[in-house]
Amino acid sequence: MKLKYLSFVFVGLALFACNKVEEKAAPEFITVSTNILTKLATNTDGSQIFTSGDQISVYAWTGSTTSVPADRVVDNAINTLGTDGKWTAAPQMLWKNLTEKHYFIGVYPSHPSSEADLGNVSFTLNPADQTASDLLVATELSGKLAENNPVTLNFEHLMAKVSIELSFRNQWEGQTPSVEGVRLKNVDSHASINLLTKSVAPKGTAIADMGIPELEQNTKYGTVIIPQSGINTVAITIGGSDYVYTHASDILLESGKITTIRLIVGRNQIDLGDVVIKNWQAGQTISGGEAVN
Repeated sequence: MKLKYLSFVFVGLALFACNKVEEKAAPEFITVSTNILTKLATNTDGSQIFTSGDQISVYAWTGSTTSVPADRVVDNAINTLGTDGKWTAAPQMLWKNLTEKHYFIGVYPSHPSSEADLGNVSFTLNPADQTASDLLVATELSGKLAENNPVTLNFEHLMAKVSIELSFRNQWEGQTPSVEGVRLKNVDSHASINLLTKSVAPKGTAIADMGIPELEQNTKYGTVIIPQSGINTVAITIGGSDYVYTHASDILLESGKITTIRLIVGRNQIDLGDVVIKNWQAGQTISGGEAVN
């Protein structure tokens, strides 16, 4: 299944250029418009949409597609979605001229200040704030002239997503026990992001357990997570005891994909139901495995 995107359209307005016969209107301002009016709702196909008040950072430059210069045409213009469905930029975005190709990067959530090196942006994931941690990036590198309206940016999820679904044996007499916590072990929450190539490189520091937020009481836990290798263990705390599942290999965590881990808990052990890898929706299944506490 195709990865779902969130699309934005950059539209140029008017700059006046003269010739010997007549004056013609040519673009000067770059503005944002979109018919996407709401965001944090998730559609059945896994796509997400924006809400009024959401903000994106926009960068634009001319020259090369392989690097972003320090001197940019647009340098972290914050575009805010209004209640009318229109995006307003601050500061106003302007085309550099009518002849050079322009290249664009969009980032959600917006940056508080301009990033000096868009090829090496520090990122820290906070499971307690999944909206801020769900990093989306769009690039337009085909090269657009001011007259090439509209310019479309397709946003992609750079983070992976993990969902842990629990079911229970009759150890608890048919009742769902109270789960005190679910953790992934050996998680790196820090990364370097190359916004130009949309690549994510874990920093390999501060490896620690990560508590996974509860989505449905005692049964479903999930978070966005930095794509990385080296994670193969889930710990579930019930009644002060840890039930630990260790996968036979690293659990696959990839940008833009959901990894769903279904575990059966009880009688001092965890059995694997299956591991499903989805393209933020559909994918493969890996089955088999057992763990004891």
